[in-house]
Amino acid sequence: MNVWRPVLLCLLCLLCLLAAPARAEPAAQPPCAQADPVPWRALAPGVWVWEGANQEVSRFNGGHVAPTSLVVDGNEALVIDPGPGLLHGLRVRASVACRFQATVVGVVNTHAHAENVLANAAFADRSVAANAGTREAMVARCPDCLASLTERAGAEAMAGTTIVWPQRVLSDGDLISVGRLQLQVLGTEQGHTASDLVLWLPEQRVLWAGGLAYDGRLPELAQGSVLQWLQALDRLQQRQPRWVVASRVGDVRMLASTRRYLQALHDRVLAAMDAGRHAGELQAVRMDEWAGWAGFQSRQGFNTQRAWRELEPVWMDRVPAPSGSLEQVGR
Repeated sequence: MNVWRPVLLCLLCLLCLLAAPARAEPAAQPPCAQADPVPWRALAPGVWVWEGANQEVSRFNGGHVAPTSLVVDGNEALVIDPGPGLLHGLRVRASVACRFQATVVGVVNTHAHAENVLANAAFADRSVAANAGTREAMVARCPDCLASLTERAGAEAMAGTTIVWPQRVLSDGDLISVGRLQLQVLGTEQGHTASDLVLWLPEQRVLWAGGLAYDGRLPELAQGSVLQWLQALDRLQQRQPRWVVASRVGDVRMLASTRRYLQALHDRVLAAMDAGRHAGELQAVRMDEWAGWAGFQSRQGFNTQRAWRELEPVWMDRVPAPSGSLEQVGR
């Protein structure tokens, strides 16, 4: 028996190695002389942004309609919302190595929209982090979202893209270290989606707000809540950020701009209910001031219906019951 024991131990070790999950291979990168440069804009010390087109996804923009950002210190870099697909992510990764002489130490997904997260495919060998709700939403929707984004952005822009889920779960109060810099996880808001992750870099007063702030493009309520979004904006405005990175890059005025739209939608839907209109009468809620914003024609009707469904119980609770109604019987 002692003769066979080393053999059995070796076989056991071999079986353990075969059963262990394979580590993703690093993505192949072109030589720096051949790499397609990224037009980074310096936002604050250590913070860089590659801004997307402030428009709806199309073949003209390849799905790059939200900013990709970097936090860089020393030879470390964190990528926040890496972008729409593999090719976009590989371009980011090559730029980190060639322009900044840094290594990507992690990726953060702020919310589960395809144009923000599918470039995870270029970072399969790195730590990808999100809050629990975003990961759950990605698992539920990303297969369909990948197909939809490929159809809208074009197969060429999305070539080779596969789904890479976040492995690290972020919670309120967590710190993310990048060299000497530390980002604070402020927690999860429920406005644009059910799980909008918010990050804060206090020294530079940079706020990452996921999809909670818009300007020039209509806010999207598909998975959101107008009431919770308004509350989230109030909390974010209290920090008085110098810079806001969300659906685009701006300052604290972008939070105010988003709030004006959502407050108007809220008030006008309730006013339409007061006037006896019903949810099918989309023209009862006029939002013409925002007609010039990208996505207005395709999205405003849906936003109205979404807000109507959410606000109808609020309206019913605040309207006094008429005399003689069932609530008055027996009193």
